[in-house]
Amino acid sequence: MRIFGFAGWSGSGKTTLLEKLIPVLTARGLVVSLVKHAHHDFDVDQPGKDSYRHRAAGCSEVLVTSARRYALMHELRGAPEPTLRALVARLSPCDLVLVEGFKREPGVPKLEIHREANGKPTLFDGDPSIIAVATDTRVATALPVFALDAIAPIADFVVAHAGEALVA
Repeated sequence: MRIFGFAGWSGSGKTTLLEKLIPVLTARGLVVSLVKHAHHDFDVDQPGKDSYRHRAAGCSEVLVTSARRYALMHELRGAPEPTLRALVARLSPCDLVLVEGFKREPGVPKLEIHREANGKPTLFDGDPSIIAVATDTRVATALPVFALDAIAPIADFVVAHAGEALVA
């Protein structure tokens, strides 16, 4: 498995870019998985559903399955948040692991997504793992710079520069 990250402030367009990029990568025959970091309390389950009730009752893991998909929910219950390395190790084998978030994770090559309207500073100056930038404005850098809608060239770059996946 190879790994490539996408870093940027909230609202920069990481999810939108990935939503356009993933079909291009899969059309090239790649099996792609994604790890997304959420900075806020989130839940993929719904109150009242059996799986929610089982977790609320104290299960540490609940796996819900059907003929179309399965979802494994793991409650940390006060344990530390797993590292990116530990999370990638839980994935099924694939060709490419995309990582959204984990903007401070060392050792993962990253594309910074920067949107001028956000009013946030760029990240690439302080992070040697950022090896390119996708933006809607001019930025002063020697790094490769892509327009936010340059999906095919970004896909080429990601495939060419993905690193070896971190595994536990």
